[in-house]
Amino acid sequence: MNAPRTQRSKPRRVDIGVCTFRRAELEHTLRSLAALSIPANTVLRVIVADNDVEPSARSLVYALAGELPFELAYVHCPAANISLARNTCLESGGGDFLAFIDDDSTASPEWLAELLKIADTTGADAVLGPVQAVYGPGAPDWMSQGDFHSTKPIFVNGEIHTGYSGNVLLRRTSPKLAGRRFNLARGRSGGEDTEYFARLHQAGGRIAFAPSALVVEPVPAERTELSWLMKRRFRAGQTHGRLLTELQPNRAVWPRVGLAAAKAAYCFVAAGANAIFADRRNRFALRGVMHVGAVSGLLGAQEIKQYGERQTAGKRGNAA
Repeated sequence: MNAPRTQRSKPRRVDIGVCTFRRAELEHTLRSLAALSIPANTVLRVIVADNDVEPSARSLVYALAGELPFELAYVHCPAANISLARNTCLESGGGDFLAFIDDDSTASPEWLAELLKIADTTGADAVLGPVQAVYGPGAPDWMSQGDFHSTKPIFVNGEIHTGYSGNVLLRRTSPKLAGRRFNLARGRSGGEDTEYFARLHQAGGRIAFAPSALVVEPVPAERTELSWLMKRRFRAGQTHGRLLTELQPNRAVWPRVGLAAAKAAYCFVAAGANAIFADRRNRFALRGVMHVGAVSGLLGAQEIKQYGERQTAGKRGNAA
């Protein structure tokens, strides 16, 4: 564990990466970063990585550059591949830390300070914060009551084994992160961040959690469909199954397939038993779909694509 810093002879430099694809909320996200409480002796820079074929976010970024109280850099990476955009932020950054926030999220004023505080006190290589979903009035009651879109890390025996990119701080100076990049092959299927952090953990990297480093994220109408959540959970299961075989290649596959299938069957039975309770029914059903996805991933099926699908202008083609 790295010892916490008590004195610094030069300012600590922090980059914030915002990967974007035709997101109207980008301006609101950037303005929320302008309201951050920046710790003393810390210099902030924001990198916007535009993943659209056309440089659709450039004019907005250039217009805001003179208004916002930090350096604002724009990089065009036109490949409709979210891994390329994330890697662009990694390669364009030069600070001691690099944080990621989604281009439709709002950072709380203490967001960055809380991430840095946990990084300093734990010496972790990566620090995750919670992403709180905000549902609109058109969302189903069962969905908003069950809060199916918010994100927090999962602890396994007191450790975090993987993570996500919607709210995270990376210690760029850590040897565990040297040369580490997001997998371009998963840049359209999704799960590239799950793999990145799983491999970081496997390499001995530490992932910590900052519960007060909150960002909030609106849930678009198209994501309030049960079918969207099922597709999302299935792909997450596929990623989990593929990673199990990649990270532990010497373990037999069929016992894992059997276990995942048994879990899926249990969840579907439980969903049927809770048929009259929409929240419980759908929660069990979604877990069952995730385990079916794990079976698919364990058997080597190609992961479904969520990124790069063309949509109408003004909507993001990437499913974050």
